[in-house]
Amino acid sequence: MTEKPARGWRIHAGVVVGFGTLGYAFRLMVDIHCHILPALDDGAKSLDESVEMAEMAISEGITHVVATPHADGNFHFDFDLVQKRRAELQARVGNRIQLATGCDFHLNVENLRDIRPNPSKYSLNQKRYLLVEFADFAIPPTVEEALHQLQLLGLSLIVTHPERNALIRLQPQRLLRWIEQGCYVQVTAQSLLGKWGDSAKQKVEEWLDRRMVHFFASDAHNTDRRPLRLKEARDIVTERWGKSLAQSLFQDNPLAAFEGRDLPYQPRPESTDGGVAQTRPRRKRFIFF
Repeated sequence: MTEKPARGWRIHAGVVVGFGTLGYAFRLMVDIHCHILPALDDGAKSLDESVEMAEMAISEGITHVVATPHADGNFHFDFDLVQKRRAELQARVGNRIQLATGCDFHLNVENLRDIRPNPSKYSLNQKRYLLVEFADFAIPPTVEEALHQLQLLGLSLIVTHPERNALIRLQPQRLLRWIEQGCYVQVTAQSLLGKWGDSAKQKVEEWLDRRMVHFFASDAHNTDRRPLRLKEARDIVTERWGKSLAQSLFQDNPLAAFEGRDLPYQPRPESTDGGVAQTRPRRKRFIFF
């Protein structure tokens, strides 16, 4: 009698592959933006809630999660405490899911100063990718220079949930400019489901059509209103935009960011006039924040 593979997952040729109880293989997912660690921000309130969120992720087929607490004016980012909370949660859930840390990096003066001596303190899995969040009330005219300065530190920047930011929705050319500058775009799975309103949903659909999206993530904060779920959104992307794109946005690119590798899927987005946007290398300027 042939022995069937044990239920679980492994990485094969850079692809996360799961094995069910019947021995069949299926593709799994990686979440690079999640507020799963307890009592650090407005995410999980307790370790028990964190465990519930991890169990939800496992049931969805998520194998890797980057815990990304806020680093902004409302929540102080304490790297050592973040690592401690990650270790506590990993001990509770075992090896059924792999946890790493990063942060939801708010683009403010204090953070821009603090990141200079130790960029990996804030980056995903302490490697090269950094989630960058913009304020809802203002985007300064110097933002392109600030992004450039972060890139000079060796960081690859991921703009988080721009579809939920009204200022970016009204000025989509700015997002296209950041992509041309070398930034990547992460949208929220719940936005595609309409949970963040029609405007956010329409922007995700439009940007998928224009090849402007590089990642989906949960941005989960709890188990009910903002859950750690990706599968429903992946199913929609698979049906409307194809299996290959779904794999790129939910698995291949997120895993590459988790491991600090170049993204395998880096499309050239369509510009507002329907042409192909050009990625222009920027002149290096060494200016302190």
